[in-house]
Amino acid sequence: MTILEKLSKSKFRSSFKLKDSDKAYINKKGLDVIESHAYDFINKRLAPKIIPNDGKQTPMRGHPVFIAQHATATCCRSCLYKWHKIPKSKELSENEIDYIVSIIMEWIKSQIK
Repeated sequence: MTILEKLSKSKFRSSFKLKDSDKAYINKKGLDVIESHAYDFINKRLAPKIIPNDGKQTPMRGHPVFIAQHATATCCRSCLYKWHKIPKSKELSENEIDYIVSIIMEWIKSQIK
């Protein structure tokens, strides 16, 4: 079972959906730009070893990537550990960042079909 299949069985995680305005934004910007935004958000908000506002750093709305982060449990280090077994209290590696962005993008693509 893939991680997205596991997440889809969670009542909370599966409650997140992209709105029409989110889909329009993605169509306007293109998936490459959305992916670059995902890398930017992950590098700034999730990758550092110490995150002073961990658990509160990802808004619940305002950008399709934020919605995807909540849907994929890549919104904070606690969720990353619980769902993806990526330890807290360490800087994320390049491979871990790539993995997180790939999960986010896979979820976004599934929403815009």
